[in-house]
Amino acid sequence: MAMAESAGKSVGQLVQEWLAIDKNETTRKEIQDLVSQGATDELDRRLRTRIAFGTAGLRSRMQAGFAHLNDVTIIQASQGLAAYLLSTATDASSATPASVIVGHDHRHNSASFARLTAAAFVLKGIKVYLLDGLVHTPLVPFGVGHLQCLAGVMITASHNPARDNGYKVYWGNGCQIIPPVDAGIAAAIDANLAPAERAWDVDAVLEEGRRRGMVEDVKEQVATAYFGKLREVVSGMTGGGDGEVRFVYTAMHGVGLEPAKQVVEILGLQGGMVIVEEQATPDPDFPTVKFPNPEEKGALDIAMATADRHGITVALANDPDADRFAAAEKVDGKWQILTGNQLGVLFASHMLATSPLPPSKIAMLSSAVSTQMLAAMAALDGFHHEETLTGFKWLGNVAQQITTRGAQTAVYAFEEAIGYMFAAVVHDKDGIAALGVFLTMLRKWQSEGITPVGKLRQLYERYGHFESCNGYVVSPAPMVTKTVFDGIRALGATAGGRHPATLGARKITYWRDLTEGFDSLAANGIPALPVDKSSQMITVGMDGVRFTIRGSGTEPKIKFLTMSDTTDYVEATAADKEVAAQAAREVAGDIVREWFKPEESGLIVS
Repeated sequence: MAMAESAGKSVGQLVQEWLAIDKNETTRKEIQDLVSQGATDELDRRLRTRIAFGTAGLRSRMQAGFAHLNDVTIIQASQGLAAYLLSTATDASSATPASVIVGHDHRHNSASFARLTAAAFVLKGIKVYLLDGLVHTPLVPFGVGHLQCLAGVMITASHNPARDNGYKVYWGNGCQIIPPVDAGIAAAIDANLAPAERAWDVDAVLEEGRRRGMVEDVKEQVATAYFGKLREVVSGMTGGGDGEVRFVYTAMHGVGLEPAKQVVEILGLQGGMVIVEEQATPDPDFPTVKFPNPEEKGALDIAMATADRHGITVALANDPDADRFAAAEKVDGKWQILTGNQLGVLFASHMLATSPLPPSKIAMLSSAVSTQMLAAMAALDGFHHEETLTGFKWLGNVAQQITTRGAQTAVYAFEEAIGYMFAAVVHDKDGIAALGVFLTMLRKWQSEGITPVGKLRQLYERYGHFESCNGYVVSPAPMVTKTVFDGIRALGATAGGRHPATLGARKITYWRDLTEGFDSLAANGIPALPVDKSSQMITVGMDGVRFTIRGSGTEPKIKFLTMSDTTDYVEATAADKEVAAQAAREVAGDIVREWFKPEESGLIVS
């Protein structure tokens, strides 16, 4: 049911349409109870519009209604994706059936959503490689390539709250989907909304599929290949260091512990690993954390307390689906949580130091909202650096394009939201690969008598200090977000140009608007990065400061990321750590005060 088709219908008609196709008694009762309560507005909100399919697939609260994630919308998404895959398959005459790989995490309904997904594909004549049991998200994109699938689907909401779930789609190249594929899938979903006759007969469909060779359980096979590839990547990375490394590990109530144990076994570090038992078991309710995201304040408290009890100074974490990685170190008696940017450049320096390729043949990537320190490293050390739009859908696809061109091999990419990609394993963020590489770093540094923070200080001495001040404001509605960004742009007209002339006491020297399509440094004013008028993203450069403001794609937020830095390492003496940090804080305050104006706009400061 497209929005245009539902616009003229009464709530009663929408209710009847829902009840006519939903065979899940729990979600049927949700709608029936709302009808009994006379909750017309809530029914309209849930049924009038449908959950939007985008480059992240689907992600929403699990509840009844076309606007949310449930059995109905999972079936519809799977039928549409299957139809799109068949319409775009290049060799329809092949004797080998088209195939997809499907996996799931431990969240409420994840297993049942995965089975519904698999059955929908089988009913369309597409073979399903099923990762039977709990898996970490990177196993799906790895499996796409390993089994030469047309696509992959992972049922997970990553580090979202317990009430949420998601339907994450990977394309045949093992990367997250990008335009125009997302729009093509969305259109195919709209054209295939009616559940197939046997869509709800999941057990029988899958059992028949196994007998016919259309369903194959492959978790052990794919996991063995994945860890074999990871073993190749970490082999030799320790630089001769072979000592024991002590660290605390938390899976954040997710699926990371078992794959983490395999990584530790590969490296022979079982004796040094202390597990946070309170968070070790997969638990979809995430009972010990407010938000199951290692970036959130307080999320690592139990891990750090566990480390204190054991006299350990390093705490490591994965998020619940283990595609992100976090680390903290106790320095001079105080815990320091390494930022995503700090970890990003530590990994980059290690990849450069341990790669068999000369720097001129290496490419490393970061997204537009991440630190510019990687660019400074590239300028000094001679490797190729490329910046992409936000998200690993861009980092992964661009990395593949670079490697295909042949001049360099893209070995690594990162984003400030604790996401790290090691291209030899998967072209997506991978918290388990990151854990393995970080442990090789710890072992190597330990043999050299330094710690992570000590290594970071060495990098600052070489490339300059890069200090950040990141934050966000909450927007009550998409129109408010648009109004705020339009107001910022309007300041440029007031100043007689394409962008504001100043912010606070600083002069603006660079302006890139990836919504409107303008780059002040481009010869023709056209940005090299893709323009997307449906999203809001502006990057600004000033003397010693660069920042990006953007509307979040998955949350009602406007995020602002300021990076005060010495973009040329030669300026390091003019911008020590405290000077850089103070500048970042000042600019963050100026953004909120002069551009966001929460008292006027209705934005809520976090």
